[in-house]
Parts: sequence; structure tokens; C-alpha cells
Amino acid sequence: QVQLVESGGGSVQAGGSLRLSCAASEYLDSNYCMAWFRQAPGKEREGVATIGADGTTGYADSVKGRFTISQDNAKNTLYLQMNSLKPEDTAMYYCAADPRPFCGMGSYEYNYWGQGTQVTVSS
Repeated sequence: QVQLVESGGGSVQAGGSLRLSCAASEYLDSNYCMAWFRQAPGKEREGVATIGADGTTGYADSVKGRFTISQDNAKNTLYLQMNSLKPEDTAMYYCAADPRPFCGMGSYEYNYWGQGTQVTVSS
């Protein structure tokens, strides 16, 4: 079973950058979607970015042009580069994975989850 561990969260000023990492316990080489979600207190979990086994990426409208999802298969690691951060980006960020060919933004689509890493953006 896949285990995911996020790292890289922290506190930054608005306009700053962070890079989140998600280390997988094994190489996910068979129809796996990888994704980043985030959840702020009192709000539902929302999809941020996805990447498929074929490299296809998708982004929430709120982060397009600012966030970039990528993966290093050799290191079994998923990344989320976050630039031009805004206070509204403040949330717990979660890495997720699922062996499916088409990657959506619904949390119900993903069976494997990391523990989360906190991102706080101050003004």
C-alpha cells in the first residue's frame, strides 16, 4: 500500500514562494494520478493541481499561473511549486494518489493521502 509524506510547508509573506514535496513509498508507475489538495479551517477540501501518468497536468482556476505541479519518478517524489502566494492560499496542503487513468479534482477520487503540510501566507 502506498504511503505519502508531505514536506516543505511553512509561513511566508504574500508574494513569496514555497515548494512542497510529497515522497511516495514506492514508484507509482501504473495509471497513477497524483494530486495536491488543500483545506482551510471550516472549508471543504479542494483540489489544487493534478498530474497523470502521461504527464498531463490540471490546475484549479485560483492557482493557474502561480502554482506548478511536477514529479520526479526516479525519486518517487511529487512537487508543488507555489509562487506569488496570497493569504487565501493559507491551508493545510495534502498530497494524494490513485491508480486511475483520468485525474480529477474530487477528493473522493483518491485513495492514498499524505498527512498534510501547513502553508500560511501573511499579508
